[in-house]
Amino acid sequence: MPGNLLAQFLGGDGAARFPTYPVLNLMAVGQRHGNIRGVVMPVEVRLCKKYMKLAVKEALRNLEETHGGPFGACIVREERILSVARNTVLKQDATSHAEINAIRDASKKLKTFDLSGCVIYSTTEPCPMCFGAIHWAKIDALVYGTSISEVKMRGFNELTIANSVMKRLGKSQVKIFPHFLRDECRQLLEKWDSLEKKCLY
Repeated sequence: MPGNLLAQFLGGDGAARFPTYPVLNLMAVGQRHGNIRGVVMPVEVRLCKKYMKLAVKEALRNLEETHGGPFGACIVREERILSVARNTVLKQDATSHAEINAIRDASKKLKTFDLSGCVIYSTTEPCPMCFGAIHWAKIDALVYGTSISEVKMRGFNELTIANSVMKRLGKSQVKIFPHFLRDECRQLLEKWDSLEKKCLY
């Protein structure tokens, strides 16, 4: 990709810098989507939305087939989609969270455990196991939608340790961008709530 395409955006003086990463320029995470203070979002953020929506779409499959909870993940490197996966815990593997499945698929495709230069998009904040795997896989950045506490309150057996806390205590280099497309990701949970037959784990 070309260099920093964002240059100058917003801010009190009309200029504010946003972080740049090897794969995507991730900006305005947690802000309103589509248009920020009247400024059209640059292509990098539109791509971020595309990748998160792929994760959401994959997670929706569990509302029909119920192989796991309403969780999806997508891993991208340099605009190349390496994997899109959903939670499949109910297929008798407690470790088959969406992020773990996505990491396994991406590593298999690249024939390496080292996913440096990748960004993972997760519909919900990863659990401690998944954040640990993201760190060990050397993934550069994590973008997630809803928080782990929103999942815990629905009865899932979560350890409510925020990724930001794990990053700080473990001195991880993973960049974290929370609450991206949070409303769309929350709709996943609300649709799950409405299911008559579902299995919490």
